[in-house]
Amino acid sequence: MQFQIDVSSTASRRAADASPAVPGSAETIDLLRQILEVQREQLAYQKAALQAHDAAARWRSFLSRWKEDFPGLSDACRRVLPTLERCYGQLNVELTSNLNDQGCDALDTDFALQEFLDRYGMRLAQLGTILNLVGLLADAGTPGEPS
Repeated sequence: MQFQIDVSSTASRRAADASPAVPGSAETIDLLRQILEVQREQLAYQKAALQAHDAAARWRSFLSRWKEDFPGLSDACRRVLPTLERCYGQLNVELTSNLNDQGCDALDTDFALQEFLDRYGMRLAQLGTILNLVGLLADAGTPGEPS
């Protein structure tokens, strides 16, 4: 068995393999500028999308436009919000206890499902929508100040 052992320094090999640093060419600088410009455009699009989807900003704008016609709207919404939340919670408790009492086959038939939806579906959906809107209006105003 024969082995060959290379004892040369790794530092000297790296120095020989490495190519000398080339100063930035005009093409590289131009490419970096283009990348930076694209990133700026993406940031502008993201900021615009954030503003478009900011529901609180829309409701703050609504309250500021109509503050003369609806003074104190935000405070009124803030005061009634707990009542609406309690009603929504109670409806959910009633729905779940009803389903638990009836067992796992409570909604097996078309008639049972339709009766369930007639009894809870529309009320729960509408109350949830009202709760979301009133909550957004309550959050949009500044506390203590009439909006």
